[in-house]
Amino acid sequence: MTISYPLTLPTASGIARVNLRAVNAVAITESPFTFKQQVVQHSGQRWEAEVTMPPMQRADAEEWISFLLSLNGVKGTFLLGDPNAATPRGTASATPGTPLVNGADQTGETLTIDGLPTSETGYLKAGDYIQIGGGSAATLHKVLVDVDTNVLGQATLDIWPYIRTAPADDATVVVSSAKGLFRLSTNQTDWSINEAAFYGVTFAAIEAIV
Repeated sequence: MTISYPLTLPTASGIARVNLRAVNAVAITESPFTFKQQVVQHSGQRWEAEVTMPPMQRADAEEWISFLLSLNGVKGTFLLGDPNAATPRGTASATPGTPLVNGADQTGETLTIDGLPTSETGYLKAGDYIQIGGGSAATLHKVLVDVDTNVLGQATLDIWPYIRTAPADDATVVVSSAKGLFRLSTNQTDWSINEAAFYGVTFAAIEAIV
């Protein structure tokens, strides 16, 4: 069977820990005489992650090892999100509506959406996630400010990272179990086996920006 990317994470054993890191490309220079600083924000923003599995016996561990080897180092991609934040904190968890991109040509740090319940306070809360696109076009974004909807079922989201490629008008916006596209950060895959026959699997990943 031909392996097709992006892959879905194995479900064996669950995940013990995910360290998520938000990285900004910001340059700073400082005078050695006055300590005055000059800051320049560049466009680069991306997610980075370290994923640690609990100690596993071989049956579960081999699913994860095979998954990692199937990626062929940095070549392949997979979908990853915050496993503890699959359900929004806001009311979107109970009444999501049909979130859609409201208008083409949207890039940058805000996104206007519609198809939402009308006049809803706290539809999304700061810290909730959204996903734009799917498959190899999936991008993961964190909501920075509480979101209320208006009488037309519309809302504007302040998000990180910024939108690099404008989604189409009426493209679906995912508000539950949001994920983004990642790849391994190195070409080397490691795992450990101890004297009790338990396996240890940890891997690092970066957002796949294409």
